[in-house]
Amino acid sequence: MPRNQFQRMIFALITVIITVHAYVFYSLYVVNGSTLMSVTGADSVLGAIKAQGGVYMFGKMLPIWAVVLIEFVFAYTLECAMGSPCSFKLACKNFNPRETHPVLFETAVICATVGIMVPAMSFLATLFYYPYYNGFNILTMLANWLKLICFNFPFAFFTQLFFIQPLTRTIFKLLFRKDLANRKSEKITQE
Repeated sequence: MPRNQFQRMIFALITVIITVHAYVFYSLYVVNGSTLMSVTGADSVLGAIKAQGGVYMFGKMLPIWAVVLIEFVFAYTLECAMGSPCSFKLACKNFNPRETHPVLFETAVICATVGIMVPAMSFLATLFYYPYYNGFNILTMLANWLKLICFNFPFAFFTQLFFIQPLTRTIFKLLFRKDLANRKSEKITQE
């Protein structure tokens, strides 16, 4: 759908804004929520985070907004530098975008993006949330990375395919409706 570099950057921005919030929620509430509540004795995840003084990241406690901001910067950089370009090339290796139905080709791009971004962002998250209070051990890091990939891959696949990308495309269509209408009229006049 994006036609030029500016539109690709905006599309990636919308995707990452939605995705980072979804992953922080997923990680804190779904994956770690009951552990946080049992450790602190709080009756809610947010109460547990407040009781422990924030979210453990980089060996210290940070507020949730800082965690979201840090993850956003890294995710957006990774998406623009590696995720989008590589996933499009990977999808093009298997499907011809001119001959393949757009829904099938977009699905291939989404699947390729998940396949690239989940291991990459899980690796970064492994470094961000590594339990530094025990010292550093490469085997612990690799085990944590594999664990995060196993937790994140199904969540990423289904949310990207059925929620995040459809929402992103809807927002993108609203933002660039003039350009999309011009494209449609150009296509009609060429035929």
